[in-house]
Amino acid sequence: MKVLIIEDETAAAKNLKAILQSVTPDAEVVDVLDTVVDSVEWFKNNPSPDLVFMDIHLSDGDSFKIFDKVTVTSPVIFTTAYDQYALKAFQVNSIDYLLKPIKEEEVRRAVDKWQLLTGADRGEYVERVDKMVSEQQRERQSFLVRFRDKLIPVSQSDIAYCYTQEERVYAYGYNGERYPMEHTLEALQGMLSPKKFYRANRQFIISRDAVADISVWFGSRLAVNLKVETPEKIIVPKARVADFKQFLINSSNI
Repeated sequence: MKVLIIEDETAAAKNLKAILQSVTPDAEVVDVLDTVVDSVEWFKNNPSPDLVFMDIHLSDGDSFKIFDKVTVTSPVIFTTAYDQYALKAFQVNSIDYLLKPIKEEEVRRAVDKWQLLTGADRGEYVERVDKMVSEQQRERQSFLVRFRDKLIPVSQSDIAYCYTQEERVYAYGYNGERYPMEHTLEALQGMLSPKKFYRANRQFIISRDAVADISVWFGSRLAVNLKVETPEKIIVPKARVADFKQFLINSSNI
């Protein structure tokens, strides 16, 4: 059995290799990768392994980006410290997911589950999971962000606004905290719920729930005041005023 490990923590990768050797001695770890970029190149230039163990958060971004750039036909067992990612993991052909710190009995269970599934079973399993995912509220998406010396999940409901300055993007919470985001404001615009968030201008995406009041501004523009402090005044340009008003009307009826 050929196994690929994608994990950016050296100690975690060594621990997983040792567990695999104990659980299934015939397993051959063909490579250990630690970035999205290296993983994409590996899948492009190597035959598919029998099984992949994949950490969800890598040093250069979430591992789900791998699936956006290359087709992964191998079954995947995800590893993560945050179980809210489990549902999204199953979307991309995951057989199981393991919460860190990984334990031997959990790896054994996951490998046994993989061995019991035939090719047809796996296809059927993925179809069932896809159906389940389509029924979920996708607006519950969370972001895994670096905060001080930790990685923490930040849900959309925790975000008051997103702001970009000098090519850096931050999400600001209602608690006053600032979280660095690895996505551009344009990318975040596609990830955040359009029912709850609005792209006010080039610098800001704002949450409807964070809006305190609105003032008429010079040149038929609008100035939006939030319930939290902002680095600069939020001005909605004249061309977006009608659309912004409609957004407020629609979102107030949710």
